[in-house]
Amino acid sequence: MSAPSGVPVPSAPPSYEETIGINVSSPHAYPVPEHGQKPDGKGVNPPPYMGQPAPVNIPVTVQTVYVQQPVVFYDRPVQMCCPSCNQMIMTHLSYDSGALTWLSCGGLCLLGCIAGCCLIPFCIDALKDVDHTCPKCGALIGSYKRL
Repeated sequence: MSAPSGVPVPSAPPSYEETIGINVSSPHAYPVPEHGQKPDGKGVNPPPYMGQPAPVNIPVTVQTVYVQQPVVFYDRPVQMCCPSCNQMIMTHLSYDSGALTWLSCGGLCLLGCIAGCCLIPFCIDALKDVDHTCPKCGALIGSYKRL
């Protein structure tokens, strides 16, 4: 393929070495260790970077965020950090009559236990609601409702 106007057509674009100016005719593109230097790389300067700016150390601020999982309260004590006094505690339990206690009492009355046996649910902690309090500051932390 020849150019119609007599202008010569280049055969290939210049190589990378020709573009950045490395001496291609030199047998060693990188510095050769001088007499007395070990060829293991110690004392030999690496080739300089062409066209890249020097890295800049930018200070980075790291912020640590602690996310506390919500505590689920049941009828057992829970070890946790009290939100009121910020102390590590084991919650203190107190039992209060709730909806399940009253429904059990009413059910026993319907079954004919009216001579005082219908009051038995008020003596059973497994039928009552549970309040979790801090033993150090006395703050109410959470509660567990049976119904």
